[in-house]
Parts: sequence; C-alpha cells; structure tokens
Amino acid sequence: MSTHKNKHSRKNAYKKYIENFNINLLQCMVLGKGHNGIVYLLPDGKVIKVCFTEESCRGEYYILSKVNGNKYFPKVYGRCGNYMIRDYVGGTSLKDYIKEYGFNRELAIKIILLFEEFDKLKFRKRDIRCKDIFVQPDGTVKVIDPKKCYSKDRDFPKHLSKGLEKLEVLDYFMDIVKEKRPKLYKRWFHKVREYIREISEEDD
Repeated sequence: MSTHKNKHSRKNAYKKYIENFNINLLQCMVLGKGHNGIVYLLPDGKVIKVCFTEESCRGEYYILSKVNGNKYFPKVYGRCGNYMIRDYVGGTSLKDYIKEYGFNRELAIKIILLFEEFDKLKFRKRDIRCKDIFVQPDGTVKVIDPKKCYSKDRDFPKHLSKGLEKLEVLDYFMDIVKEKRPKLYKRWFHKVREYIREISEEDD
C-alpha cells in the first residue's frame, strides 16, 4: 500500500473513532480548556483534543508525532481535521504543583533534564510554560500542548522564567542550574535576567 493510501486509511479510521465508540462529547469529562482547544477524556482512557482551528491541531500533532514514544510527551494515535487522539496525561501542572507543594532541588533537576531533552530532540524553541509541564504522581514530568518547537527560534526559557518568577522560585531554580549545569547557566543567565527586568518595568 502506498504512503498516500496509508495516510488516507489512518485519517478515515480516526474520523470514525467517535462513531465507533458511540461517543457524545457532551457526556465526556472535560479535562481542560485553553487558547487552542478543549480536551475530553474518552471511554477507553485516551483523550481527544478538539482544537479551535485545524492549523493549530496540525502543528501540535506534527510535534507529537515527531517525538512519539518519548517519555516526556504523551503518545499520539492519529489526527483528523481539527482533532487528535492521544494518551491521557494526569498529574498536576507545574504552576499548581509549586503553589501546593513548593519547589525543591529534585524537581528543579528534572526540569533541567527536560530542557536537555529538548536539545536532543533538536527543538528550535527551547521553552515551555509552567502550565504545560505536568508533574506525575510518581514525580516524573510530562509536557502537554507543545507549540512551534520546530519552527520558532528561542534559546532560553522565556515563558518558564516568567512563570517561575511569578511563583517566586526563579532565583532558586537558576541557582540549581548554576550548580548542576554551569555552561547552561552561562547561556541563560543574562537573557533571563534581562527579560525579567523588562517585564518588571512593564508592571510598574
């Protein structure tokens, strides 16, 4: 079977996914709603993300399919139009986790390792929002809603820094980066400091 026929077959399979399970999304639990779409829990334990535009769905699915099988990302099964099927990611967002349990050395190191994985995956955008990192019940971390990882150039954690600064743990995180990865700290420090200074002046 040709590649074109394979893609067509997969598309039809996922187009009928909801019909096959006789799913009414109005009866499914809403796991989250963001700028790009709504995520529902399906009867078989997977989730369906219904994006507001097909373009955003295509972009996110492209990233997840490129990293499929990586421990930091949910496995993706297929896309049709503006929705995709992927594994469920439980746990608590990093933002909410820090608010409830605080921020410690072990978690800081896990985030550093996550960014090193971004390098291994050859992401052009090495950044992630706190709300898109989920701390799992076993303490591991996973990423949801990756955006523009292969299309946008950013070599320091801009959004992460902003989130950690609001949570008042950025200085602690940077201290751990300095201790564990001094070369990375050297790359990040001035850009992070300048960005935080800029947003602080905007808030004044």
